[in-house]
Amino acid sequence: MSDLAPIARFGGLVASDLRDVTSDPAALDSAGFWAVVAGFEGGTLCARFRDVRPDPVPAAGQWRGPDRGQWVSSLDRDAYITAVQRIREYIAAGEVYQANLCRVLSAPLPDQGGSAAEADVDALTAVLARGNPAPYAGTVRLPAQGVEIATASPELYLRRDGAAVESGPIKGTGRTEADLLPKDYAENVMIVDLVRNDLGRVCATGSVTVPELCVTEKHPGLVHLVSTVRGELRADAGWPELLAAAFPPGSVTGAPKSSALRIIEELETVPRGPYCGGIGWVDADRRTGELAVGIRTFWIDRTAPGGPLLRFGTGAGITWGSDPAGEWDETELKAARLLAVASGTHVTNEGTNP
Repeated sequence: MSDLAPIARFGGLVASDLRDVTSDPAALDSAGFWAVVAGFEGGTLCARFRDVRPDPVPAAGQWRGPDRGQWVSSLDRDAYITAVQRIREYIAAGEVYQANLCRVLSAPLPDQGGSAAEADVDALTAVLARGNPAPYAGTVRLPAQGVEIATASPELYLRRDGAAVESGPIKGTGRTEADLLPKDYAENVMIVDLVRNDLGRVCATGSVTVPELCVTEKHPGLVHLVSTVRGELRADAGWPELLAAAFPPGSVTGAPKSSALRIIEELETVPRGPYCGGIGWVDADRRTGELAVGIRTFWIDRTAPGGPLLRFGTGAGITWGSDPAGEWDETELKAARLLAVASGTHVTNEGTNP
């Protein structure tokens, strides 16, 4: 376990002085500032901090990542392509319309000038902020709870301001806008419909709208199709009901969600953990919050046999129109820049050397 103090860092704020930790999302409707990590397979960790202050630039420090060649995938290329073909068989049989297929990359965590125990995910967040800036970047460092996460997520899972809620599902990825295919647009529309249904379970009748559909957003090294879904929570619904209705995020499961989850469990060989879950913050006093989908996310696993590992997930949405080799290439595209940044040796006042 790391000796570093618990912190959370999101949206130009850093939170410290940990006061409470609970797995009950009802706490998010109580009081205080909370960091939230919801794992893909279930379980929500909510950590309340007393001291919250502006700190727009991650703390100076040094990060030493794994060598680029040390990353090992839970599914290699052949296994991934075979799994894509299996999903297409399920689609042909009418069991699912779309399913997200992911793999987890792992590499040994090197010594940080003394030992691997000194590795600080907040230093990795600083590296990512310079090499791969993202709108929902952040850190959750709770060593005693086994949570050490640095995220560079580009995707909004849930934003709440009082009763107003919003989700920004991403579906469709290419190097440039010209790379986006008809299947990318179809995939996005499918997931928007799923998110509409999810929010509709806890929002006032008639309040769920889609003000933006299939908007192209540019991110470092790639483009995404992004839509916006909004609604107004019913008076009897809070964070527990909202999370229960919308979890796991539709963009990283598939449609129908129940069928996609069954297929994911069959075909993926390791748990996703915080990857594809929900990561972010809630200010219960102001009734506001912002959770990202846990993509473009690194986490430290100190329980692995043989020593600590740095893990990272990548995946793609599979439809009938998917080319299996092309879907593997999409997972490579999504991972390439992030792995290059994280695998470099970085000193914050000297720049990044991927």
